[in-house]
Amino acid sequence: MIERSFSRRQFLGSVLAAAALPRALRAATARDDIPIIDTHIHLFDGTRPQGAPYKGGRQFPGGVASPAMYATFARDLGIVGALEIDASPWVEDNLWVLETIQPESIMVGTVGNLQPEKPEFADYLGRYAKNPLFRGIRYGNNWGYAITTQADNPTFIAGLKLLAQHDLVLDTANPRIDLLQAVVKISDQVPDLRIVIDHLPSFDPTPANQAEYDAVLKELAPRAQIYTKLSEIVHPLRPGGPITPGLAAHRDRLDSLMGTFGEDRVLFGSDWPNCVGVSEVPDTVALVREYFSTKSRAAAEKYFWKNSVAAYKWVKRASNQPS
Repeated sequence: MIERSFSRRQFLGSVLAAAALPRALRAATARDDIPIIDTHIHLFDGTRPQGAPYKGGRQFPGGVASPAMYATFARDLGIVGALEIDASPWVEDNLWVLETIQPESIMVGTVGNLQPEKPEFADYLGRYAKNPLFRGIRYGNNWGYAITTQADNPTFIAGLKLLAQHDLVLDTANPRIDLLQAVVKISDQVPDLRIVIDHLPSFDPTPANQAEYDAVLKELAPRAQIYTKLSEIVHPLRPGGPITPGLAAHRDRLDSLMGTFGEDRVLFGSDWPNCVGVSEVPDTVALVREYFSTKSRAAAEKYFWKNSVAAYKWVKRASNQPS
């Protein structure tokens, strides 16, 4: 009788365990409950007396992009924090951004716009670096900057060494093979500098430059201080050209970049509001959640937020932000 009672309890226990298993599996494989740190948004206000040098793409109306506008849809997507990437070459706009994001807890930092080759760089950097929201600078091939030639400039390299001493980041713009080659050159000269390559999925190699592209990716692969944003995944093949939404058309590119950088060096970025009219933020979030649903939960957490802490060392400002 005792043996029969024990067996019944075992049976009931196994039934309950089996019923709970699907829930446990769903919890283990779910991705929509992972908080997101968006490492690439832009802020500007074209209604200021001085205007703004960048006011969004053709399909973004109004000329104003504010943290409050971003938060209205971001929070519903599970985005709990964002980093602003400066959309202005005006040095005074570094301060404008800092003042704009200071009262907004969803904003965990900004990557500003300073030129390491300029004689005033050290002074500006020293001042801005005192603000914990200032997380680095962006330099590439926009605003007439030429990272490809500056990579051979000792003054520029000295400025980047100073950036590394402040434990700040270099973001790049925009991906081309010569820019990627310059990143390798810079990394050789300033090995402790963290570098983030923006929008690498948006670069489409051609048959003529595929070998060069493969070669530079091979150079980037072992460099633990170099990260990339899996952003601008959906993009036109040429200005005004066709856009192919959905994961299927882009999975191979993502697989290739994941193979190069690994799960520890990839970041989420929406590119809002530059993405408006191309791939809206909800569409981008859905695409990458689908992509990472086939990977481990640990890998997804790294992409959606943990790697952003390692790359930018941002400081938690709200209770819903992970740490």
